[in-house]
Amino acid sequence: MTDAAFTDIGFRGIGPAVNRVPEVTPGFWLIKLLAVTMGETAADFLAVNLGLGLATTTVLMTAVLVGAMVLQFRQQRYVPSWYWLAVVLISIVGTLITDNMTDALGIPLLASTIGFTIALAATFALWFASERTLSIHAVFTFRREAFYWLAILFTFALGTAAGDLVSEAFNVGFAATGLLFGLIIASLALGYFTFGLDGIWAFWLCYIFTRPLGASFGDLLAQPTEFGGLGLGTIVTSLVFLVLIAGTVAVMSQRAHRS
Repeated sequence: MTDAAFTDIGFRGIGPAVNRVPEVTPGFWLIKLLAVTMGETAADFLAVNLGLGLATTTVLMTAVLVGAMVLQFRQQRYVPSWYWLAVVLISIVGTLITDNMTDALGIPLLASTIGFTIALAATFALWFASERTLSIHAVFTFRREAFYWLAILFTFALGTAAGDLVSEAFNVGFAATGLLFGLIIASLALGYFTFGLDGIWAFWLCYIFTRPLGASFGDLLAQPTEFGGLGLGTIVTSLVFLVLIAGTVAVMSQRAHRS
């Protein structure tokens, strides 16, 4: 049965089905990029500047994320404030997972990148085997939303590992890494709009690559000048992006309320 057919019969036979995640618009990509940039700097701020350490920060933020996800699943529809709170938190936790694997467990970034690629591919395979679709336009059951968020978690962890691999292990630098992934995203957009690249795969590939793009931009702003950054610090950078995210979400919520 197609996604359209599911929408026609509604969820559990009660009215039309309601998508629980947002439509993909320029605003979506704007706030996603802001969220991933903040995720990188906020994770560093909590673990390093506040002195909580990776382990404590990971446990704390995972607990907060679980609480936010419970609230998100209870909505059973797209509510901008809850959805984007979950994205920001999952961005932070995804960063911390990769950082723990690299710094605490000593797992090479190349191994992490390969491992998260396999985990994400397995998630997509199970999602498709269960639902016969990977559509982001028909996420209106608990199971589909669970697959959706699991995929997002792995995209953040994979994006962090891939970005760190290029910028640090390959010594490319923050600005050049951001430019590289920006060009990859631009090529995917060109493929989608001009050459008929499948929309679902274009979306997920762009979702992966916006993570290292945002992380590289965040590191460029926050890291000290001796490490190739601009020296704004994690506190200032995180606060600036938090304000931008809050303002964008407020606008989205107002528009959703009007509609």
